Amino acid sequence: MNQSRFPTLLRLAAVLCALPLAVSAQWVTQSINLKSGWNAVYLHVDPSHDSLENLVGADATNPIMEVWLWAPPSSTLQFVQSPQQPVEGAQWMAWNRNSTESQLLNRLVGNAAYLVRVGTNVATYTWNVKGKPLQPSYTWTTTGLNFLGFPTVSANPPTFESFMAQAPDLRQNAEIYQYAGGELGNGNPARLYALRTTKVSRGQAYWIRSGTVYNRYFAPFELAMTGTHGVAYGDSLNAVSFRLRNLTASNLTVTVSLLASEAPPTGQSNIVGTPPLVVRGALNTTDLTYSYTNLPTGGSYSWKLHPQGQSGSEVEVVLGLDRVAMQGSVGDLFAGVLRLSDSFGHAQVDLPVNAKTASSAGLWVGAASVTQVGSYLKTYLKNGDQSTVMDTNGQYVVKSVNTNLGLVSRSFPLRLIVHNPEAGGGSAVLLQRAFIGLDRWTNTVVARQESSLGKAFLSQARRISAAHLPWTETNQCWTFSGILGRSTNLTATVTVPFNDQASNPFLHTYHPDHDNLDTTFKNQLAQGAESYTVERRITLEVVPPATGVATFAAGGQTFSGNYAETVKVIGLARAGGTNDTRTFELRGVFSLNRISSVATLTAP
Repeated sequence: MNQSRFPTLLRLAAVLCALPLAVSAQWVTQSINLKSGWNAVYLHVDPSHDSLENLVGADATNPIMEVWLWAPPSSTLQFVQSPQQPVEGAQWMAWNRNSTESQLLNRLVGNAAYLVRVGTNVATYTWNVKGKPLQPSYTWTTTGLNFLGFPTVSANPPTFESFMAQAPDLRQNAEIYQYAGGELGNGNPARLYALRTTKVSRGQAYWIRSGTVYNRYFAPFELAMTGTHGVAYGDSLNAVSFRLRNLTASNLTVTVSLLASEAPPTGQSNIVGTPPLVVRGALNTTDLTYSYTNLPTGGSYSWKLHPQGQSGSEVEVVLGLDRVAMQGSVGDLFAGVLRLSDSFGHAQVDLPVNAKTASSAGLWVGAASVTQVGSYLKTYLKNGDQSTVMDTNGQYVVKSVNTNLGLVSRSFPLRLIVHNPEAGGGSAVLLQRAFIGLDRWTNTVVARQESSLGKAFLSQARRISAAHLPWTETNQCWTFSGILGRSTNLTATVTVPFNDQASNPFLHTYHPDHDNLDTTFKNQLAQGAESYTVERRITLEVVPPATGVATFAAGGQTFSGNYAETVKVIGLARAGGTNDTRTFELRGVFSLNRISSVATLTAP
């Protein structure tokens, strides 16, 4: 668990304006049993999407009269030696149902302890708080009391004796106070002595200290991950990792389950489904690939951890996102809850998991690897004496032409540069060159000409070129038949005119036999006399990634599949309006990586 938490952030969240905040999140409801009078509450969810006035004050059936947030200064040197009665000031922020003045506490935040007063006209009340699940985050001080709750299971939680048996230092030194309801005063909160029978209730907060012992035990396992947003893929990440550590002296099994999100509150982002996840398994030392297991909604996966301090007491968990399985529109939100539990039946840790359907707009650069080329082998008709048959024009008679594909001795690469627009913005285009850099206003651009870049930033710019495509001064691009995406089949036709002195491979401007000019060097010859038009029909067939965590992890930023090209060499005109044509086929594979998400291709 993350051992650092900054109470100043609690203050910032608590004084947010009272207007509802639209957020992309997953939702769970924490149910807390309250008694008449004062209750100590710990929130494992973040309900800051709405104000206390709307969540509590606007509900006439809700008997909560006051809510006090424990928000000590960021320094851990609190020197709080006895449970405090709430007094608005340095340690507390309050909300009062009957107050007409501006109140410091406007919103509830998660991973925080509260004192909540319920009206005396209600003996018991179940407070259902819907919010975003949070990974545990605790601050512990040895200079005073700590006010916090534990992430225990909701049903049949352990007793304090059972719970702290796995943390001998805490069990030996713990001094715990709890609230029994009713008014505050002598005996409320009261020192807890019945550790053998008192349950560690989820959602209840306790005053606790352990002398000079620094405690880091809040559950049998510890969760260590970067950031505070849980497993958040957004629209670009494809794999997230965290570590699980056994904090006990016994073998421990930790299980993760994927749960669907509850319906979002009014005004919050709609959720279209649960993220399709895979769990990375063991490494295959033969091919150096990892196995994986699908984690469907309602499914689970477990890790067995050795006792603390031993090899195998912690494990790296890698969760991949199968973006290919995320159907829908760009920006659709997939969200759920990862629920972690242990084999002791003590803890329940809920992690948010969310992802958005990604846009494929931007600049994609990669290469095709051609592995097969079609032949053009003629077989001529033979006489009985094996001499070649000739027609009346003195030409050899062709019996057959073999155009079958054959493997090349060594594959050869063809650079591919593709710009993909946003959905509804037209079709993808194939480029001979592209420029990436800052314009004069320091905006990042993808451009067809260097002139679109700011002169002061040219040292930071990059040009990418594909030498096998014809160069034109205007940097002509060739339009594909659609948008680059999952399981798409795109085709573009690149034509090199027979008289293109810059790019046609049959032309040699300074060679008299290949300059496409007559003997006077003034008149251009017809197509097919010395030079031919080349027509290249390029097809990119995008296929889903192969199985494996590594390929899933690249799913958001990589397209790959089959490459096909039909090359037509067009020559002299025939009678009837046709031309002499020879056709060659190329086959291979391709891979594209997105290097920029700029959706607009800037033209001069």
